[in-house]
Amino acid sequence: MADSNGSSARVFMTGEWRYLAMLNYRIDPSVLRPYVPKGTELDTWNGETLVSIVGFRFLRTRVLGAPAPFHRHFPEVNLRFYVRYEIDGEVRRGVTFVREIVPRPAIAWTARLLYNEPYVALPMQADAPTRPNQTPGRVSYAWRTKSGWNHMAVRPMGEPAPLRDGSKEQFITEHYWGYTAQRDGGTTEYQVAHPRWRVWQGAEPEFKCDVAALYGPEFVASLSAAPTSAFLAEGSEIAVYMPRRIA
Repeated sequence: MADSNGSSARVFMTGEWRYLAMLNYRIDPSVLRPYVPKGTELDTWNGETLVSIVGFRFLRTRVLGAPAPFHRHFPEVNLRFYVRYEIDGEVRRGVTFVREIVPRPAIAWTARLLYNEPYVALPMQADAPTRPNQTPGRVSYAWRTKSGWNHMAVRPMGEPAPLRDGSKEQFITEHYWGYTAQRDGGTTEYQVAHPRWRVWQGAEPEFKCDVAALYGPEFVASLSAAPTSAFLAEGSEIAVYMPRRIA
């Protein structure tokens, strides 16, 4: 597996992310500023500040090299935005999460404990292939809250194509770092390594969600509009490295 940044840090988790449905929305940067981890700044594409709803299958999960019993295969849905961090003249492009949904409480508990990531555990369903190199139909991910079932979906069109340099798809998929605000006001950084993905353009995007309850009322206006783009990434094997403090 390609490691795009040559990290020497210890690998915490490996697995596969497959069939990543991505719905992308413009948002007022003032909504995101309270969520920006200390030491980082908002990243933009052609002057646009974006948030993404991302649903995918997490397969063949291993933690510190060992299979995670009963927790190897599961769907995840997250709301994320894009940040930058500069160190010694290098600009690292990363993501920060507003909320991450998984179906198993142990996964959410571990992520909150080790990374302080904003995970919640909810009942979930996925309608996506379970093996790579398949041509999917409509791909959907669903989760249940107190208000009922919510879902996101997209239908891929044509054949998957390599990422085009400078495209919105490249901007969204090629952020290889994660930045997380900590309880004491500091920030941790972790690397995510994977090869470049191919993507299908998406049609008929759907997002039905009680946005105010799950993400906060400040996200309602942006996530109630039509997405500015929608696509499906094939995915690949991935590696998530141990976190370190930067601020």
